[in-house]
Amino acid sequence: MALIQTINLSKTYRKGKIEINALKNASCEIEPGDFVSIVGKSGSGKSTLLNLIGGLDRASSGSIVFDGNDLRQLNKSEMANHRRFSVGMIFQSFNLIQSRNALENVELALTFGGVSRGKRKPRAVELLTKVGLEERLTHVPDELSGGETQRVAIARALANNPNVLLADEPTGNLDSETSTEIINLLIDLNKNHGITIIMVTHDLETAEKVSNLILKMKDGEIIEKLEKTEVE
Repeated sequence: MALIQTINLSKTYRKGKIEINALKNASCEIEPGDFVSIVGKSGSGKSTLLNLIGGLDRASSGSIVFDGNDLRQLNKSEMANHRRFSVGMIFQSFNLIQSRNALENVELALTFGGVSRGKRKPRAVELLTKVGLEERLTHVPDELSGGETQRVAIARALANNPNVLLADEPTGNLDSETSTEIINLLIDLNKNHGITIIMVTHDLETAEKVSNLILKMKDGEIIEKLEKTEVE
């Protein structure tokens, strides 16, 4: 059974009297343990699809089933729990709280997840160690490199044990060497920890190297699905 299934998923935005069809009849299936890349130019609908899977927005029509639950049928509280526990979000712009250090940024996610005070710090240290930042726990974002900042964001995304990580252009603000480090970290989380990864990217070359499923998008539509039995 697919972990995520979208059927004729569409999203329309209104700007005054103008309708913008950001996503049109998108259908796909994602299995547990997949590494999926959603590829296309700006405005192709990549981030819209990712945001619908993550529960950051609601579809206009169609259905999206996540681990047996139709997201369109969830109420506000249930959708909040989906965002908090089912998925972890990683953004191009990191979205860390600048006044808090690495440890505190991860602890805050654990607080929202209902983790008790005594367990937050050990769990945050464990997660930051997993992403290679055990020596940078007390540094605020301005004291970290771009790659280190994104690693904090990944640790935060893992805080409440999601089975899916959603990464929206996670290397978009990084140089090529640092980008490779972040991609390798995502590969490790996927292969060695069993976490399903769904990544939005412009970089088809990287997508072909790391993904077992590539969804190519154009003008709000999935125009091609490429499946690979082996990943390089």
